[in-house]
Amino acid sequence: MNKRIRVLHVAEAAGGVERYLQTLFKYSDKEQIENILVCSQNYDYKKMKSLADRVIVLKMAHQINPSSDIKVEKALRRIIKQLKPDIVYAHSSKAGALARIADWGLKNKVIYNPHGWAFDMQQSAKKKEMYKWVEKISAHFCDKIVCISDAEKESALREKICKPSKLQVIYNGIDLEEIKNTISKKRAELNIPEDAFVVGMVGRLSKQKAPDVFVKAAKLIKDKIPNAYFLMVGDGELRDQVEEMIHKFDLDSSFLITGWVDNPTAYMKIMDVGCLLSRWEGFGLVLPEYMACGVSIIATNVDAIPNIVRNNENGLLVEKDNYCEVANQVMALHNDFEIRNRIVKKAAQCVHSKFNGSRVAQESRDIYRGLICH
Repeated sequence: MNKRIRVLHVAEAAGGVERYLQTLFKYSDKEQIENILVCSQNYDYKKMKSLADRVIVLKMAHQINPSSDIKVEKALRRIIKQLKPDIVYAHSSKAGALARIADWGLKNKVIYNPHGWAFDMQQSAKKKEMYKWVEKISAHFCDKIVCISDAEKESALREKICKPSKLQVIYNGIDLEEIKNTISKKRAELNIPEDAFVVGMVGRLSKQKAPDVFVKAAKLIKDKIPNAYFLMVGDGELRDQVEEMIHKFDLDSSFLITGWVDNPTAYMKIMDVGCLLSRWEGFGLVLPEYMACGVSIIATNVDAIPNIVRNNENGLLVEKDNYCEVANQVMALHNDFEIRNRIVKKAAQCVHSKFNGSRVAQESRDIYRGLICH
């Protein structure tokens, strides 16, 4: 194949999707793939510009907004017609809908990656049905659907979203090289005592990520481990409520919420235990990041998480919303260094063999080639 395959990526949701794209672009073969990104205003333009061949920013609304969405669809259609990509690759449900409507009737191939099905999220039955209906209809307007875990593929098959041959699993990956080179934060600069047992959580302070469960567990942990310290890396709509809970439980002097940071792995490196207590989860990119940082994991046994964390092997699993179980598992790790060490070693092997970002780029390239040559 002489010319580069031109891939136009469309993305609205930042956070995990943005990190996924950064790794995908970094490890893409520049001689074979041309990556163009059309993204929302929430993306780090400067960073994406250094990784993609071209970046175009469109103002996108996260929620359904008819007037904004129609403008975006029209702009996207103009961009697709002008740049004539071989493949349009849409990331997450909002961009998935916008891109597939904008591309309707055009000759290029279309890939869609939901990065976690919207209908698997915790919400009303009516909303779930609406999302399933939208996904089933939209599936007719793409050539491949990339699932980021086996659980995501199983959900699609169970709900009959599309024919099985349209689905392909590419496990999420992380930039192991960047994590290795990231300099750890110093406890002193964050006013965390050097001898503290640091229990952390990285993610949005939202209903999905269950920060309330983390704080309730923290109260029980602090009663049993006096030198415990709690670190929340992230921000979100529940921050005020979380801060109220921390104050109510008299944990102010043992708690830090950093807000959004550019380098979450620098904070992970000072943790003894890292938690992901999601009520639902498409993948949980933070899990392989914890593994790469040498942090013991406690995570909920929901959706894709047990595909990544094997209980008592490379982490510990708990039931969702069970803060007593979270506290007990943290205490078990605190009291038994050998278990902690074994879990961390196993996790390091797992992350290097299964979640390397360069593999994601190779497998994506293989899909592109398969579609173009088909």
